[in-house]
Amino acid sequence: MNPNESAKFHAKPDIILTGTAKTCPNGPPLGLVDIGSSENAYLFRVALPGVRHKCNIKFDIQREGRVRIEGVITESEALKNSLKHYEMKVQQLPSPGPFTISFNLPGPVDPRLCSPQFRTDGILEVIVMKYQIPLVSAEGLPENWYNGSFPAP
Repeated sequence: MNPNESAKFHAKPDIILTGTAKTCPNGPPLGLVDIGSSENAYLFRVALPGVRHKCNIKFDIQREGRVRIEGVITESEALKNSLKHYEMKVQQLPSPGPFTISFNLPGPVDPRLCSPQFRTDGILEVIVMKYQIPLVSAEGLPENWYNGSFPAP
C-alpha cells in the first residue's frame, strides 16, 4: 500500500443513510460500517439491527468500489400478530420501514468476486476482491500469456 492509498484508506468514508437508517436516533445504530483491507481484497461489515432475514436486504457493488445496500426492517411478529395495540413507551430499535446505506470502498473492486454472509447478530459481512490490472508484456500480451507455439520436433 503506497502512502497516498494508506492516507485514503484511513480517512473516514462518506456514508449516506436514508429511511429508517437515518431516522433512528436511539439504540443500536443502523448502518455502522467497518472496512478492512488485505493485499487482494476488502472486507466490509455493516450493522443492520432489526433486519431479521437476508431476503430483506440486497446490495450492489460497483467496479469503482461504490456499495449500496437496500433493505426493509419488518415489524415484530409479536406486534404484527397481536390482537392488542401496543403504544411504545421506549423505542431504541430502528422503526419498521425501508432504508439505504451507501459508501465507497478505498479502491476499485471486481464485483463478480464477492462473498457475502448475513450473520445471525444482524451484521452483513462481505469480502470482495480488489480489481487487478493485468500486467502487459512489451509485445502487448499479458505476462502469463501462452502463445501456443511448440518447439520444433
